[in-house]
Amino acid sequence: MYLSRCKLGGVNGVELFLLGRTLMKIGEEAMPAPRGGPAGGTRAVLIVLSDIVDHPDTAIGEIAERTGLPQSQVSTAVARLRKTGSVVTAPDPDDRRRSLVRKADEVSDRVAEVRATTIDAALTAALGGNEHLPEVTEALTTLSRHLSPKNLTPRPHP
Repeated sequence: MYLSRCKLGGVNGVELFLLGRTLMKIGEEAMPAPRGGPAGGTRAVLIVLSDIVDHPDTAIGEIAERTGLPQSQVSTAVARLRKTGSVVTAPDPDDRRRSLVRKADEVSDRVAEVRATTIDAALTAALGGNEHLPEVTEALTTLSRHLSPKNLTPRPHP
C-alpha cells in the first residue's frame, strides 16, 4: 500500500503527510501535561516510546539511529519515560557499559492517565467548534482500526 503513489479520494501523498502532521499536533494537544516535569518535547518522547515498543531491549544509540533523533534527545526522552514508569532499563549482558531499554510490563499511573484522556477538546478546538466532531471522530476511529501500527503488516519501502 503506497499511498504516496496514488491519489485516493482527492488526497495525494503530500496532503496525506500534512494531514498526519496536523493529527500529530492535535494528539499532542490532547495529551495531559506531565505532572512535576517540564512541558514540551512530547513528540520526541512519543517517537522514542514507539521505537522502544517496536524494538524491545534496545540501546539508546540504536534508538537514535532508527529515529534520526540526536542521542542526547533520546537519552532525555528515555529519562522522562523512566521517571513516569513507562519504560525500564537494564544493563546489556553483552556490554555492561550500555543500558537496554524496554516498555514496562505494568501500566504506570502516567500511561493510564494518557490512555484515559479523550481527544474531544483538542479536536473541537482544531475544528473551531463541535459541529463536525462526530463525523471526524468516526473517521479517526475507522483510520485507527485499519492503520494502527499494531494492525499493519510491515511493507518494504519503495
